[in-house]
Amino acid sequence: MNPRTFLPVALLYAASAAAEPVDFSHDVLPILKNRCIECHADRTYEGGVSFDTRETLLGSKVVVPGRAGESELISRVSSDDPDMRMPPEGDPLSEAEVAVLRRWIDQQLPWEPGLSFKASAYEAPLKPRRPTLPEPQGNRNNPVDRIIDAYYTTHGVEPPKGIDDAAFLRRVSLDLVGLLPDSGELDAFLGDPSPDKREQLVRRLLDDRRGYADHWLTFWNDLLRNDYEGTGYIDGGRKQITGWLYRALVDNRPYNSFVSGLLSPTEESEGFIRGIKWRGNVNASQTPELQFAQTTSQVFLGINMKCASCHDSFIDNWKLADAYGLAAITAEQPLEIYRCDKPTGDFAEAAFVFPELGKIDSSLPREERLQQYASLMTHSENGRFARTIVNRLWHRLMGRGIVEPVDMMQNEPWSEDLIDYLAVHLIDHGHDLKKTLELIVTSEAYQSECAVGDKPQEGVEFVFRGPTPKRMTAEQFMDAVWLLTGTTPEKPAARIALVEDWPVVVRASRVNADALLRTLGRVSREQVVTTRPAELDMLQALQLSNGEMLADLLSRGAKSLCEQHPDCSADQATQWLYRRALSRAPTADELATTRSIAGEPMTSQGVADLLWAVFMLPEFQLIR
Repeated sequence: MNPRTFLPVALLYAASAAAEPVDFSHDVLPILKNRCIECHADRTYEGGVSFDTRETLLGSKVVVPGRAGESELISRVSSDDPDMRMPPEGDPLSEAEVAVLRRWIDQQLPWEPGLSFKASAYEAPLKPRRPTLPEPQGNRNNPVDRIIDAYYTTHGVEPPKGIDDAAFLRRVSLDLVGLLPDSGELDAFLGDPSPDKREQLVRRLLDDRRGYADHWLTFWNDLLRNDYEGTGYIDGGRKQITGWLYRALVDNRPYNSFVSGLLSPTEESEGFIRGIKWRGNVNASQTPELQFAQTTSQVFLGINMKCASCHDSFIDNWKLADAYGLAAITAEQPLEIYRCDKPTGDFAEAAFVFPELGKIDSSLPREERLQQYASLMTHSENGRFARTIVNRLWHRLMGRGIVEPVDMMQNEPWSEDLIDYLAVHLIDHGHDLKKTLELIVTSEAYQSECAVGDKPQEGVEFVFRGPTPKRMTAEQFMDAVWLLTGTTPEKPAARIALVEDWPVVVRASRVNADALLRTLGRVSREQVVTTRPAELDMLQALQLSNGEMLADLLSRGAKSLCEQHPDCSADQATQWLYRRALSRAPTADELATTRSIAGEPMTSQGVADLLWAVFMLPEFQLIR
């Protein structure tokens, strides 16, 4: 039987209501804020119903995700019985408001990540803090381990076991340069008796300027919403920064200089702060000036300013004036403040969100205001700036941030000492991001077995127990498939002239998003994307199970492999594929299974099925 004919039962489930996607922040949140939380949040829970978080609301049993008609919340807010209707006082909800709540529930109750109506006693510090390192335990002298070992002791956690050399090689290669190690690298690393061979490997990977740049280009394209085609490029309402960005990565430009070059840009790097000029009429909160406020504060400070771009935020303490103060920094003309898309008659004054670090002079020309903004953003006393990026790097390497969500840096970290140490370490080392990466991946904490089956729950204190398994990104998956099947495209979308003797090597980070890349998780970069979904959705699973584009790649790759190695046996092919894809040899049972898939002698179709079977393994798709 062709293994690709099997579909998981979950893929047969019907999709949720096909209505226009509800906007939680703009449509639902005002209703909850104005009509629900006074009686049902922040330690006041009438009738045992809590709107503190999505999880507490679900626990209150008044909503059934995907089935508004069966949800008590809807029956209550739409009731004509004064003893049943909610809210019990004031006007009832309008038909339009009830319709919004119906759509919200039918669409599985989307929620703003990290939003809680329960007041927090934690206040995130602004200035850098240099924690005192605990004494090392044994020979675990890496500062990350010294902090985490003390954390484990305090929380009664048994430190996880370390991973073997093969697992480390695969994990760190994918994390630092985005590629699977080849068989020669595996043999050399396993055979190296040097006690510091892991540290040497990390240094070699980080010194691979091209591999590093090709891999981390994806991370920064998502953050800076840079792409090679799409909305705004045809009519000039958007501008690439690819050449500037790629050279900054190749040269390992210090992070403070990197950000300054984006906020106070040259013609080549101005695309990020220009944003997108949308066609037609747009909401006032989507003008290029407000986009500037939202994206720069989100990316570099971990602030969600989107809600505050319409009105004072329901999510945190940011005000409409804060968003417009940032927007006015880049405005070419006086910027009138709009509240909920209605003009107020007031005009914004340029201002930084942390005025204690300094002020923006509104009387200066735009270019000089941007220079002031860049200086304040990268100010030595702006610890929030350094904490935000080291938290993003920790999230990318370890599967979960020290602060979660990564765009709500006012939330309490699970270890203040760890995030503060990483931040001052970055500053001490000249804002060299590679030094931060090196510090983390050379720690025993990074080199530990993944913590599985310990999914964090809202309202329950998170306890760090080790790294979390990560899905390959769409780009990592495609790079691996291309390399193993010999189907790498000939031309990249992003042509970047850097070093003349560098041959053209196409990586998935530098090609346009086709249907396969999109369904594997390549995001639309019309908005800032700081994290991609951690789990496979139905569309992605369908594409992997029997999508034509992947099937065509495997068929072409299988045919090429058979032509190049006509005398290769199924066992030889499996040995090569497992070592290359999984960094290990197959077991006897796996060899027996793959013989039946590939055939004896092997056929082109059999090899395609063998490739598919290995690529579908969680062991292949997960970085763990």
